Amino acid sequence: MTKSRVLIVDDEPEICRLVQEILVDEGYEVLTAENARAAREKREEFNPDLILLDIWMPDTDGITLLKEWVDNQTSLPAVVMMSGHGNVETAVEAIRYGAYDFLEKPLSLAKLIVTVERALQAAELRTENIDLRKQLEPATDLIGNSEAMQHLRDQIERVAQTESWILISGNPGSGKEVAARQIHKLSPRSNASFVVINLAAVPTENIAVQLFGMEKDGLVTAGSFEQASGGTLFLDEIADLDLETQAKLAGALEEHRFLRVGGSTPIDLDVRVIAATNRQLDEEVRDKRFREDLYYRLNVVPIHIPPLRQRPEDIAPLVDYLLDNLVQQEKLPYRRFGTAALNTLRQHSWPGNVRELKNMIQRLLILNRGEEVSASEVEQAIGRRLTADEQTGYTGDWDLPLRDARDQFERSYLEYHLKKVAGNVSELANVAGMERTHLYRKLKALNINPKLSRG
Repeated sequence: MTKSRVLIVDDEPEICRLVQEILVDEGYEVLTAENARAAREKREEFNPDLILLDIWMPDTDGITLLKEWVDNQTSLPAVVMMSGHGNVETAVEAIRYGAYDFLEKPLSLAKLIVTVERALQAAELRTENIDLRKQLEPATDLIGNSEAMQHLRDQIERVAQTESWILISGNPGSGKEVAARQIHKLSPRSNASFVVINLAAVPTENIAVQLFGMEKDGLVTAGSFEQASGGTLFLDEIADLDLETQAKLAGALEEHRFLRVGGSTPIDLDVRVIAATNRQLDEEVRDKRFREDLYYRLNVVPIHIPPLRQRPEDIAPLVDYLLDNLVQQEKLPYRRFGTAALNTLRQHSWPGNVRELKNMIQRLLILNRGEEVSASEVEQAIGRRLTADEQTGYTGDWDLPLRDARDQFERSYLEYHLKKVAGNVSELANVAGMERTHLYRKLKALNINPKLSRG
């Protein structure tokens, strides 16, 4: 078994020697450093699993060195602070910056050994959790080749490199959190935390503590702003925030600092804020249910997620993507979606959007009635029998001669897609898979004027 490596940083040689001897006897590999400069060098060379760090040193104190390592966003090993002049404020500050614990001098032999063991165990558990989180990390891919999704991806790529705050709107289940995670993933803050708080799920009386943290009886609870420090804070369902907390949030965002509940020391705010809502926030502002100053502070860059019903061409790639995820992550049996099944999916209105689609695919895989999913299975999973009109997309007269019915269908089809592309014939040609010259002739033959479809 590999020995754990411990770096002792203290300007008192006797303490370094003593602690080193004790930890070597306990089976650890140990190096010492007499000041911050030496600590920086030996940390690079030695790559310790744990650092015992003295607070009071002549060149750079331990707290400043700890902050330096945290601010550089390097992978930080377990850190235990040591000091002969300990107090609660110093201990709280050290722990807030990532230290595992705080030991007072003169050091207790028993406490030193127990603290080192627990700190190393906590660091190992943290590493395992990070690895597990990476495996289980929610999808951040925006799937689809529709024009709407291509525009959304382009918009996200442009805004991700900035520090602008963003307001994402869209129907429930459309992928607002997926878009927020993609923005974080592509941003300069990607190595720091992405913290999600669903404001609709937190009781009103607890929201302030959840956001800003709390100080009570000497104990400090970090809120979402501190947890996301250096990274991104995603405020989901922002419209559900009560007016009193809206005022506190607006003040914190304006001042770039905040107070914990029960605290008196301002905490600097270093997060990128992305908010999301499924409501029309401008209407909420007009009806005095949402603060105007907070709305304009959050709505620096508005991003809208199109509902799935507006991009049926994305159904097939979404099905492939969701299938692969469910098969790999949940070990469900693979089933192929045939053309008839996909056509049935495209005809559904998807009020629950991508979330509804994922849940339905999951049900169909669990039922496992064969290698291929049929249209009838999809209809049953959706919860109703689709009519012939819905299956074909044709809403005309079924009793017409074939040629007349075909003309009626083509007219309905082209008028429908002309409205979607706002009368742009070039875009319609791409959607319909027709050459523009042939399309113009078809429109003229059917007496369709594209200009009438322009907004």
